[in-house]
Amino acid sequence: MPRFLRHLPTLLAVLAVLTVPILAGAQETPAELQGFADLVEVTEVSLDVLATDGAGKALPGLELADFEVLEDGVPVELTGVSFASSSYAAGGAGEVPTSRYLIFFFHDQSAFAAAGNTLLRNQLQAGRDALRWVEEQMAPSDWAAVAGYDVELRLHQDFTQDRDALRRALDRVAAGKKPEEFQPGKREARGRGRELEILSRIVPEPQAPRNIYEGLRQVAEASGYLVGRKILLLYTSGFGVTRGRTSVPDPRYFPALETELNDHNVAIYPLDLSPAGRPPAEEDFLDILAASSGGVYDPNISGFRRPLEAIAGANQGYYLITYRSARKAGEIGYQRVEVRARDPRVRVLARRGYRYGL
Repeated sequence: MPRFLRHLPTLLAVLAVLTVPILAGAQETPAELQGFADLVEVTEVSLDVLATDGAGKALPGLELADFEVLEDGVPVELTGVSFASSSYAAGGAGEVPTSRYLIFFFHDQSAFAAAGNTLLRNQLQAGRDALRWVEEQMAPSDWAAVAGYDVELRLHQDFTQDRDALRRALDRVAAGKKPEEFQPGKREARGRGRELEILSRIVPEPQAPRNIYEGLRQVAEASGYLVGRKILLLYTSGFGVTRGRTSVPDPRYFPALETELNDHNVAIYPLDLSPAGRPPAEEDFLDILAASSGGVYDPNISGFRRPLEAIAGANQGYYLITYRSARKAGEIGYQRVEVRARDPRVRVLARRGYRYGL
């Protein structure tokens, strides 16, 4: 049985969302809820929080008092914390064993560059470096998927632990080729060893905008079926909108993407395919894209192997922090959240919000 399935009951117990109706004015109603009329829904919120040291390594051993969570700038009372670890040594006090989930997502550069161009050479090199990481450093408990975007979303490999399947998928996506056997929306048996039918749930949406924002949004929504933090490794040269000397996310599509990334706990880690020395306009865009989802973009790291190793190392474990949030019954919306570490030496990454009332 896949490791994440063996521990699914434990994780679901930690991550369960509880909604408890409370009659306003009743004797047991907390003082902070007295201002609400009629019914109040108290929801137990769970956040996955990545905490690292100055070297970018995951920091186990932190406690509830080490964190602060704010909704709309107001601190909330935290109710619990545990550490989800992908290490085989996991299982100690307060630790929950888990798997890492990685999505290799290649934004094909063929439309922007002629054959032999630096962008295409970097794309091929990125694929080779990703393959070496899979062969040499991917843990037995890791699951990885491969997707790409050229003029539409292309699913090359659903989540699997089969290294041969990942090798074939990475070879094709880095070369800008179409998937070997299947497209999103098709669910035929593929005979590639153990797979999770996650990204295969994606059904093309003909009426939706055909752009990479929509492709990323569909991947985030589909991978939401997996419990825990998802790491999306985005190989791209950028796709922002130019504003003077900088570049920003397209306001027509980015808000919907940001909401889906946060709601489904998908963190984007951009890996820049651009040649060294290019104008830094897209760096601002890539930084915004990463920060909005709880990921990281580092413009100072050259190559593709070392950044991938650093990202994997930082995601060896994360904290599950819970608290209660109250609002009027029947309300539907999106709640912004900020997570802080009380020790300034601890770097914290977390999603910036969640949907409620659905």
